[in-house]
Amino acid sequence: MTAREYNFDGLVGPTHNYAGLSIGNVASLKNAQGESNPKQAALEGLAKMKALHDLGMPQAILAPMERPDVFTLRKLGFSGTDEEVLNKASKQAPELLIACSSASSMWTANACTVSPSVDCADGRLHITPANLANKFHRSIEHPTTGRILEAIFRDQQHFAHHSALPSGDHFGDEGAANHSRFCTEYGKPGVEFFVFGKYAFDNRKPKPKVFPARQTYEASQAISRLHGLNHDAVVFAQQAPDTIDAGVFHNDVIAVANAQVLFCHEQAFLNQPAVYADIKAKFPQLEIIEVPANKVSVEDAVTTYLFNSQLISHPEKGMILIAPSECLANNAVNTYLQELVADSNAINDVQMFQVQQSMRNGGGPACLRQRIVLSASEQAAANQSVFMTEDRYTELCTWVNKHYRDHLSAEDLADPQLLLESRAALDELTAILNLGSVYPFQI
Repeated sequence: MTAREYNFDGLVGPTHNYAGLSIGNVASLKNAQGESNPKQAALEGLAKMKALHDLGMPQAILAPMERPDVFTLRKLGFSGTDEEVLNKASKQAPELLIACSSASSMWTANACTVSPSVDCADGRLHITPANLANKFHRSIEHPTTGRILEAIFRDQQHFAHHSALPSGDHFGDEGAANHSRFCTEYGKPGVEFFVFGKYAFDNRKPKPKVFPARQTYEASQAISRLHGLNHDAVVFAQQAPDTIDAGVFHNDVIAVANAQVLFCHEQAFLNQPAVYADIKAKFPQLEIIEVPANKVSVEDAVTTYLFNSQLISHPEKGMILIAPSECLANNAVNTYLQELVADSNAINDVQMFQVQQSMRNGGGPACLRQRIVLSASEQAAANQSVFMTEDRYTELCTWVNKHYRDHLSAEDLADPQLLLESRAALDELTAILNLGSVYPFQI
């Protein structure tokens, strides 16, 4: 089956702000309470999408959440008109208003886990929205995420949608940030690679001591079962607990995979040689590029988000690493990347992208995209309005410039006008992307 990998990038929402909500995410905590620029953030994300589109890589768009989320605030006891709900929350529990205003759905690597149809027993592409149970501000995303994904992949002949896993610590699921896939060609059956932080039902097993392990072994197993994956084509691996405690809250902060290549830090996994052996036993073509700690420390990897890069296969230029521009400013990382291109047979080029607004909030290029392998017939059956084109890029840039503010502080989140602006923007966006009614205010 001929297939291509599409990068579905998240549009940054109108309430993009620096609230420091993500414990364990060093960048998020470092920049907490700073003033953000939602317009710049959205345009930076669109510029990355357009650049990859121009490079010949298939791109598509995932819409953001409705924020502030007054519907959740009502569930938490705040009553009255929308304006009254915002006012009461800002005075009585500002931390809840901030959490319900998060624009973190921009990091669509956490939106869901997707298994290509060639890997699934029923021959359909399977999608499970992530419950993101470890963080309240993200745990409220999955109902809308599910509706958006169903509005894109409507045809039940080609696509199977699952509900998010049960909430709670035991089945904490962070989506594709902890999921990769190895294959010789995108359209051929591959080996799916699930990385978790802890065993939820066995406290005797190793786990981090400082920061939470957001993905559980049990959640990864459940998704493998739901998607009908072949046991002989699945590998489960545990993150190194000490590395989580150093700020590596997701696997995609310390490792990235594409096709036959695994690019990772030498301290990414617990019992790393055994992890390599497990993958090679099921995927003998594996090529490992392991970055030694004496060249790039875990701290430098977290600071620059070296591994939160996109690793893409260009039809003519080979494999390219799409890295954040922060890698240039770090001597150790910059030197390593120059050596990588010179010495590696697998990665032919490194291209730097500026996504500063996202980086300051704790997400690099890889966080901003969800990778979905589609056959020609599946792509044709999907919602065509979400795929990037020259016209779509121009239309979305115009949309951002029309609706988004160029600065936002925590105090602005209580402004009822911001809610009206956000809803007006999203109402227009659902028409542009042909999504129908997916937001609570539309239903």
